Amino acid sequence: MAGKRKTNTFKVGRDAGNGRFIPVKDAQRRKKTAVVETIKKRTK
Repeated sequence: MAGKRKTNTFKVGRDAGNGRFIPVKDAQRRKKTAVVETIKKRTK
């Protein structure tokens, strides 16, 4: 059984009007007023 791969990026949803974070599923549904951003994780 294969384990889950560690990734260096993650996705966040952001409202395009006011810049607030929203769930990714909501951002994917509201294509005209929201964006899904891919962000790199910071290393220590």
